[in-house]
Amino acid sequence: MKRNTQQRRRQIVSILELHGEQSVESLANQFTTSEVTIRKDLAALEQNGLVLRRHGGAILAPGESKEIIEKVSKRKMSIAQAAAALIKDHDRILIDSGNTTHAMVSFLKAKRGLVVMTNSLSTAQDVLDLEPEPTLLMTGGTWDVHSQSFQGAMAEQMVSSYNFDLAFVGASGLDLSRGTTTFNELTQLTLAMTKVARKTVVLAESEKFQRKMPNLELSWQQITTLITDDQISESAHKTLTDMGIAVEIVTI
Repeated sequence: MKRNTQQRRRQIVSILELHGEQSVESLANQFTTSEVTIRKDLAALEQNGLVLRRHGGAILAPGESKEIIEKVSKRKMSIAQAAAALIKDHDRILIDSGNTTHAMVSFLKAKRGLVVMTNSLSTAQDVLDLEPEPTLLMTGGTWDVHSQSFQGAMAEQMVSSYNFDLAFVGASGLDLSRGTTTFNELTQLTLAMTKVARKTVVLAESEKFQRKMPNLELSWQQITTLITDDQISESAHKTLTDMGIAVEIVTI
């Protein structure tokens, strides 16, 4: 039975909650998919703090529960839906790699004449499943295992060859004084995306203001809009709007 990425990842978490540690091989057999796909799933779930990877497998992160995980997923989908609502027919858009940005694709079914560029294979695959099928462009470049996306000079050069209406990017962390932050040192492609798009939209849950990451990805001056959830503090909201950032809040 074919499952989309988000459904499969929720089910992986449920399996870990019910049965404890699972191997990559076992999960691949259960979902009738490749071990490469399962490793990508586990990497994404670990990045969101839901699982801990072990050699050859994974366990549920301490303190996590199915209810918390479902709440995280609901926030991501609501933010993704709000982001997709910004897109008009015939827009040219960039979709950076990431779980929340990837979730946007399911809300693009009613859009017509889109041109979509992405550095994510999973996003590209879902874009090709849309009807009518948008024009799809891939960045190419060097595959980065950490971000599960293409990065590097070739990808940056490809992005810089086009102009776009909107760039949609995620964030591992949000720093109120600096901007979006990450553990990954490969941040140049995201920066290149902002330079060729009229507007840059960041999709991030409010809890990411609590995540301390060492590397600055985008400064607030490079961001047009932040879409987040209703748990953002009033002080953070005011600080961002005072800087000229359009803050769109989704109610969960």
